[in-house]
Amino acid sequence: MLNVGKIEEGFVLDHIPAGRSMEIYRYLHLDKLDCQVAIIRNARSGKLGKKDILKVECDIDILNLDVLAILDDKITVNVIKNAEIVEKRELVLPEKINGVIKCKNPRCITSIEQGLPHIFKLTDANKRIYRCIYCEEKFNGRFE
Repeated sequence: MLNVGKIEEGFVLDHIPAGRSMEIYRYLHLDKLDCQVAIIRNARSGKLGKKDILKVECDIDILNLDVLAILDDKITVNVIKNAEIVEKRELVLPEKINGVIKCKNPRCITSIEQGLPHIFKLTDANKRIYRCIYCEEKFNGRFE
């Protein structure tokens, strides 16, 4: 049995589909932070069969919930203070995303004007479709 110690303050990302923890680690830029991170892969799960878990000991406000929601809005975010879960945050697809997704359309104004922010709006929540507000290019589901 694997035993990973408690964290005093931070967050635990639970119910990550098996094998996706490293992808989430990269997209949240956890490698750039000076904090403890525990990655548990292929843990047993009653719901999923197998799941990944990320335990991060740092300020919860550094977590970009928009990025996390776009990756997988079924992930559970447990906020930890004094080694106890004090809050469970629900992930909701944001209506607008600024600076997270980059438009791939070479004719988009964001390709010409380098300082222009990349902004996408949610156009179909059921299908999880985002489109560039400038050229209507559809987000292909892949981050850079």
